[in-house]
Amino acid sequence: MDTPIRALIVDDEPLARRGIRARLESAGDVSVIGECRDGQQAVDAIRRLSPSLVFLDVRMPDMSGFDVIERVGVERMPVTILVTAYDSHAIRAFDVQALDYVLKPIDSDRLRQAVARARRRLGDVGHARIAIRDRGRTVLLDQDQVTRIEADGDYVRLYAAGATYLVRETMTAMEARLDGARFVRIHRSIIVHRRHVREIVRAGRSELIVALADGAHVKASRRYGPHLRALIERSR
Repeated sequence: MDTPIRALIVDDEPLARRGIRARLESAGDVSVIGECRDGQQAVDAIRRLSPSLVFLDVRMPDMSGFDVIERVGVERMPVTILVTAYDSHAIRAFDVQALDYVLKPIDSDRLRQAVARARRRLGDVGHARIAIRDRGRTVLLDQDQVTRIEADGDYVRLYAAGATYLVRETMTAMEARLDGARFVRIHRSIIVHRRHVREIVRAGRSELIVALADGAHVKASRRYGPHLRALIERSR
C-alpha cells in the first residue's frame, strides 16, 4: 500500500495495548493513531478518527467488542481484527464480518499474519464491497455486481447479480456509502452503476430513460442533469 495503515488499538489492559503497539510499529507500514481502554472510547474514536484497521478486544468491562461493532454498525466498521483469550469466539467473529481474530497471549507471527491479511484487504481497491442488513442477515456485496438501487418506502432495494436485497436505509445514506466513481444518482429514488448502463434514450421533451445491462429501464430526472450529462459522456 502507498499510505500507512491507520490502526486503532482497543483493549482494557495497558500491557496488552503496549504489546500490540510495539509489534505494529515494527511492521513499518502501520501507523497507530490511537488507543482506547474501553468500548465507549472505541465507538467515539472509530467515528472521530476513521481508522482503516481496528484491533478490538472482545472482553471489556463496559461493553464487549461485539457491542462496539453493533453500536458503530457492521457496515460502518473499519477492517477489524478481534483480540480474545477464547477461541470459542471465532465463529461469532466472522458473523460480524471481522477479518481475523488473534488469541491472547499474542503470538508475534500470528499477529503478522493478521496484519498481512488486513494489508491485502485494504489494498484490494479493485473489488470494493458494501455490507448491508437484509431481512435480519448481513450480506457483503461486490459493488460492481450492483446494477441499481431504488427507494422502496422506508427501505432501499438493491439489485445485484440477479438477486434483490431490501435494506432499511435512506437513499441519501446509501449513496454516501457507495463508491462515487462507480455509481450515479439519476433520480430522487434511483441510483445506477455506471458500468451497467447500456443505453440512454429520450422519452418526450424532458424525460430520459436509462437502459441497464440486466434489462431494466429506469426513468431519469431533470433535477439530476449534471449527473446525467456525466453519465452520457461516459457511455459514448
